[in-house]
Amino acid sequence: MTFQALITEKTDDGYVSRVGERDFSDLPEGEVLVRVGWSSLNYKDALSASGNKGVTRNYPHTPGIDAVGVVEEAGEGPFSAGDAVICTGYDLGMNTAGGYGDYIRVPAEWLAPLPADLSPRDAMLLGTAGLTAALCVEALLETGLQPEQGEVLVTGATGGVGSTAVSILSRLGFQVVAVTGKEDAHDWLRQLGASDIIDRTALVDGLEKPLLKPRWGGVVDCVGGDTLVSALKGLKYGCSAACCGLAGSPKLENATVFPFILRGVNLLGVDSVELPCEVKQQMWQLLAGDWRPDLAGLEAAEVNRSQLPEWFGRILKGGVRGRVVVKVAD
Repeated sequence: MTFQALITEKTDDGYVSRVGERDFSDLPEGEVLVRVGWSSLNYKDALSASGNKGVTRNYPHTPGIDAVGVVEEAGEGPFSAGDAVICTGYDLGMNTAGGYGDYIRVPAEWLAPLPADLSPRDAMLLGTAGLTAALCVEALLETGLQPEQGEVLVTGATGGVGSTAVSILSRLGFQVVAVTGKEDAHDWLRQLGASDIIDRTALVDGLEKPLLKPRWGGVVDCVGGDTLVSALKGLKYGCSAACCGLAGSPKLENATVFPFILRGVNLLGVDSVELPCEVKQQMWQLLAGDWRPDLAGLEAAEVNRSQLPEWFGRILKGGVRGRVVVKVAD
């Protein structure tokens, strides 16, 4: 038996992605077979489709680190046929056939129930990016962050994580300062809830100094590198930065210990891939309810699988803002 999927293959001309047929025997072992309805576009998906061995080792392969759908077959465990479920992270779409196929087969512990107040499409409009943004906000709140502590900086604000974080923080009553190098995105970021916008080059001005004027009550950093270093140097006493990305650089070459030992600031690492699914489930409930961001404002596009190769190139070049949902079901 076969099904339709986006397939990335290595050819003489490099890595090429196309919609074709895969056999159910191509799917890995797992307790739960899910019929996928929607997925989303993420930077990691584009890396996988480009042959990045740090993401995917073996080809042909079906990318897609996000999936939402309906259980078709379930072994012993918490799920039954007909249950609506979300799968994000773990090995999905990396070295396990992902959400750009009609079906995925995964362990039951990779799945979270789809919240009743969240449609399948909206779940993928959020996807891994929305989950990561929520985890960053949660990490800051757990340190005691309150709106009266001042502005919260969000770097990489036009990306999926950054834009969702802007919207969530604004909804929770925080003054949000968004960082971007895209002038044409200023109005959009303000619509999402940013009260101020800083150019990314201006943020790193004075980076050579051991400390900068304390301004930030909290930081959500999606960029890394000098952007994160500058944000750390500008944190107020005892405040924290949640770090979840490396779009700029994985290195902190201009960092010193001064923000930590003179201002007592905290650098919080945020991972959305391997954390227990019960934690993800809690975040999905918040995203469906009290933390629900401006979904209409976040959306960049809806595409089908045959359009994905073009979008892989766009996202790798930084040409996508907000979120792109992928319609999988016919």
